[in-house]
Amino acid sequence: MGPLTIGRLARSAGVNPETVRYYERRGLLPEPPRQDSGYRQYPPEMIARLRFIKQAQELGFSLTEIAELLSLRIDTQTACHEVKQRVENKVAEIDHKMETLQHMKQILTALLQNCQTQEVTGECPILMALDGDHSTLT
Repeated sequence: MGPLTIGRLARSAGVNPETVRYYERRGLLPEPPRQDSGYRQYPPEMIARLRFIKQAQELGFSLTEIAELLSLRIDTQTACHEVKQRVENKVAEIDHKMETLQHMKQILTALLQNCQTQEVTGECPILMALDGDHSTLT
């Protein structure tokens, strides 16, 4: 397989061409050589790199974190434990988010239980709690 145009690269990796351009601007993809006409010419291995980026995003890594993972991937002297540490940090971050979401759900569930649907909105306990009556939010 020879060099790829941006459209063909994007289709092969399952992304939009604008995504490819954005990743270039962010430094996640190296800027490819161009034809005399100005068209970008991507090497076929960029498909795997794009898929790596998308998979890492789906697992919750930010583009900054993905850039770090890519640099670790390129450096053949990097020990696997460095990658493992980043994944452990991501798992801890996800655990914290899950705890926060569970707490939010408990509060909203309690607010729902206090709601009497016949009351006018001026007496609505949900709106009152959101407006500053924090006794129902804890």
